[in-house]
Amino acid sequence: MALNITHQIATLAGTTIPAESVAGSGESTATTTVSASAVWKSPATSHHRCRIQKPDFADGGVSPPMSPCRSRQLSPCRSPPLSPCRSPVLGGIRADLSVACQAFATEMELAPAAFADDILSVGEYKEVRGAHDKGTGVPVYVMMPLDSVTMNHTVSRKKAINASLQALKSAGVEGIMMDVWWGLVEGDAPGAYNWGGYNELMEMAKKHGLKVQAVMSFHQCGGNVGDSCTIPLPKWVVEEIDKDQDLAYTDKWGRRNYEYVSLGCDTIPALKGRTPVQCYADFMRAFRDNFRHYLGDTIVEIQVGMGPAGELRYPSYPEQNGTWSFPGIGAFQCFDKYMISSLKAAAEAAGKPEWGSTGPTDAGHYNNWPEDSPFFKKEGGGWNSPYGEFFLTWYSKLLLDHGERILNSAKSVFETTGVKISVKVAGIHWHYGTRSHAPELTAGYYNTRFRDGYLPIAQMLARHGAIFNFTCIEMRDHEQPQDALCAPEKLVRQVALATQKAQVPLAGENALPRYDDYAHEQILQAASMNFDGSNGEGEMCAFTYLRMNPHLFQADNWRRFVAFVKKMKEGKGSNKCWEQVEREAEHFVHVTEPLVQEAAVALMH
Repeated sequence: MALNITHQIATLAGTTIPAESVAGSGESTATTTVSASAVWKSPATSHHRCRIQKPDFADGGVSPPMSPCRSRQLSPCRSPPLSPCRSPVLGGIRADLSVACQAFATEMELAPAAFADDILSVGEYKEVRGAHDKGTGVPVYVMMPLDSVTMNHTVSRKKAINASLQALKSAGVEGIMMDVWWGLVEGDAPGAYNWGGYNELMEMAKKHGLKVQAVMSFHQCGGNVGDSCTIPLPKWVVEEIDKDQDLAYTDKWGRRNYEYVSLGCDTIPALKGRTPVQCYADFMRAFRDNFRHYLGDTIVEIQVGMGPAGELRYPSYPEQNGTWSFPGIGAFQCFDKYMISSLKAAAEAAGKPEWGSTGPTDAGHYNNWPEDSPFFKKEGGGWNSPYGEFFLTWYSKLLLDHGERILNSAKSVFETTGVKISVKVAGIHWHYGTRSHAPELTAGYYNTRFRDGYLPIAQMLARHGAIFNFTCIEMRDHEQPQDALCAPEKLVRQVALATQKAQVPLAGENALPRYDDYAHEQILQAASMNFDGSNGEGEMCAFTYLRMNPHLFQADNWRRFVAFVKKMKEGKGSNKCWEQVEREAEHFVHVTEPLVQEAAVALMH
């Protein structure tokens, strides 16, 4: 088994890869005033660092504007932002790194699995082989490419993925996250499940000793940030939506969104005689039955998709066709006939039938800012009126009820299998510093300056014993465009405190691929859960790194990633400075080099 693809390919090519320092530093001095403090605690046993390095930004210090949960900050090598599953253009990269980057895109078998036990016996990384135990740090998972399974039900780039899995395991990675697409598995006919590709992928993970977080992806791939391939909903579902377009989320202008079936019809048998929730339950049951022998051992977590991008939210900021662009406030998605019917019933029950005919008509457009819209204005805005409170309570409760229904099904299906259930919540950090938090409201999170919208979500997940998975963990406030009052650090703090109060486990993800120590440090700090106001106990239960791609296997990026994984695994009680961990990681690279060379020689014959 090989430590890393860069050194495998470099050995094969007769190239020596020198260590390089991180790119230079940049500063952003823009500030803003927001309601919540995001002061980190500084425990005596924190992550020590001998020096702090910030990544260069393209314009000399201020990061460019970013899309939703996906910062557009450039990596230290100043490569442009890339879609997670799109191979990069390799021109202009140092020759040895260019060869290494292509390892993921080619179908070159880099090292046989027979070397796995030899490499994993090296002392420095013995501690990462076992399952994660409480108090032993934070296990790191890595997201697989979105198109790991093809439309023809085969593993995409099989040899490259196999070699990559070997490299991840040798780096101490706990496991991988993979999307199990509804549109692929049950794409042709209702109840006809084709697990081709996924069976092989699970076996590859098991062979390499990697655990799996399986995402029940009931949404469309394509149309969101980072989506560079297209996997639609099952064609028979699309046919039903075409017949009755009110099965799709609808905005006030009548635009229909096919990313995910509207929660307004959760209990309506509109999909060939089944309700959407029944379809999801049947899919999960078929998954359980097909992969029963992996559950609780290789497959350790089921992340249940509950909306666009697999997140529990409304599709309020769709990038497809240029409808929305960052940092717009988005738009409410409650204008299909099923949701309007629910709104009408709620208004009549509240004694205000006049509130039930439609959603807010003064909430602006997708790309407006809060002060452009009467409903979201800080002074006298409709969001802070009796009508606004009624509407936002109804709108957010429908989302919570949707989560409850699907979690009830998931628990029933997986309760005796030994797997954990998780739900992903979007990190909507733009305009967080305003009073109304408009983008969060349109997405279904009733979070304002005067109300905690994440505690009800955490409490709902706690009732089902589910994990709260949150994004944008790597972002810092000063990296974001401050004119949009972005505050990801304060948002992460609020969510962390809500999960502590509800006593629900918190897991994290980075929103955009980042390879620099500065981002790694931010993740480590957030994973430690040492926030001002926190109880100081525990850490995140897991962190999932976005995403397996050629950039990850570049020499400097890979070296930093190996050190990052080791530091995460050691936990917040470690007293080692970052440079010491990097030296240990380098040592591990060097002591395994003979095995890598042996594998390379074997492959040449």
